[in-house]
Amino acid sequence: MTAKQKLLSVPHLLGIEGLTRDDAILILDTAQSFVEVNSRQLKKVPALRGRLVALLFFENSTRTRLSFELAAKRLSADTLNFSASGSSVQKGETLLDTARNIEAMGPDLVVVRHEASGAPWHLSRVMSGAIANAGDGQHEHPTQALLDAFTLLSRWRRTAAQGLDGKTVCIVGDISRSRVARSNMLLLKLLGARVRVAGPATMLPAALADVYGVDVYDDVDDALFSGDGVDAVMMLRIQKERAARAVMGSDDDYAVGYGLHRERFDRLHAANDGIVVMHPGPINRGVEIDAAVADSSSSVILDQTENGVAVRMAVLYLLAVGMARTDVGSAA
Repeated sequence: MTAKQKLLSVPHLLGIEGLTRDDAILILDTAQSFVEVNSRQLKKVPALRGRLVALLFFENSTRTRLSFELAAKRLSADTLNFSASGSSVQKGETLLDTARNIEAMGPDLVVVRHEASGAPWHLSRVMSGAIANAGDGQHEHPTQALLDAFTLLSRWRRTAAQGLDGKTVCIVGDISRSRVARSNMLLLKLLGARVRVAGPATMLPAALADVYGVDVYDDVDDALFSGDGVDAVMMLRIQKERAARAVMGSDDDYAVGYGLHRERFDRLHAANDGIVVMHPGPINRGVEIDAAVADSSSSVILDQTENGVAVRMAVLYLLAVGMARTDVGSAA
C-alpha cells in the first residue's frame, strides 16, 4: 500500500446507495487494473496474502459465489466457505449466532448473501471485518450493478471517469422484487445514464420515477422504441421464489408481452445496430429472452460473468486497503 492509495468513502460495501460517484469510479478503475491480472498466464497477485475472506451464502448462488471465491484466491487470500445448506442454520441457528461463530475464526473480510433485506448491514454492526453485500433479499446487489456498468463501459470503450452520459439503458422484468434492478437504477444514474424500466404493472413498485429518477413503462415496446430508443437493454428473470408467480400469467404470455424474443430484438437491432443485450443470470431461455438473442453478438452476458471476477477483486482489495489504513490510524 502506498501513501497515495485512494480509499473508498465507506468501510463496507452494503449497497450502491451511499456510494459517491468517486467511489464508483475508484472501484471501476481498480477493476480495470485487475483485468490485466486475469489475462496473465499466472493469474495471481499477493495483494491479500495472509488475509481471510469468509464467504457466507445463506441463499443459493452460482455466478456470484464462484466469482467472489475466485477473486479472493487470485488476490492470494485464504477463504472460509459457508453455505446454509448442511449448516447449523438448518438446525435453527440464528444469523447472529452464525456470525459470532464465524467472527471467532477472525475473518478480515466477509462476503454475505442472505434472503433478508438488511442482513449485511446487521453483520456490519456485530463483526469486525469489512462486509461486502453479495445480495440481500429484495434490497440490493451492488457488485452485480458494478460489473454491469463495467461491462457497458468496456463495450462502449469509455473510462469510468467518462461515465455513461448520453446513454439510455432499459431494464425489463420483475422490477419490484429485483435487487439487481435496484442497484442498477442507482449506479447507472450515478454514472450519468438515463434509465428506463419496464414490466407488468404488478411488477412495478409505486413512486419509482420519484424515488429513482427513472422513466417507467408498463408497455415494453414503448420503453424500447419511444423517443431516441435505447442503447442497452437488461433483461431480468421473474423472481418466482419471491412470490412473483402470484402476480403473473403463464411463461408463454410473459414471453410474448415482455420477453426479448427474436422479432422484438430484430426491431431493436434495426433501430440501433450497436444495441447491447444484458442479463444477470440465471437465464430462463424462451421466457425473458430468446436463446438466439442471448447467444447473439449483441449479447454481453458472458462478458458480465467474466468481468465479475475483476470487479469483485477490486471490491475486496479496496475494502482491505480501507481496513489496513484504519488499523494504522488507530495504532498511531
